[in-house]
Amino acid sequence: MADNKDKKKIDGKRIGSERYEIDYWTKKLKVNSQELGGAKRATGSESVSKITKYLDDKKKGK
Repeated sequence: MADNKDKKKIDGKRIGSERYEIDYWTKKLKVNSQELGGAKRATGSESVSKITKYLDDKKKGK
C-alpha cells in the first residue's frame, strides 16, 4: 500500500526520509539536513530519541 502523501502527518517517534519530515525535524532539532542524515547514519536508527541523544552528546563534545 502506497503512502498517502496528501496527509503530511509527522510521526513523533521516528524520523522518516520524506522531504516534509526532514524539513520538520531539522527545524525542531535546530540542525541542517546533513547533520540530521549523519545522525541517522551514525545511530543506524530513525528513532527520535536515539537521534536526539546522539545530537545532544555531539553538541556537548562527548
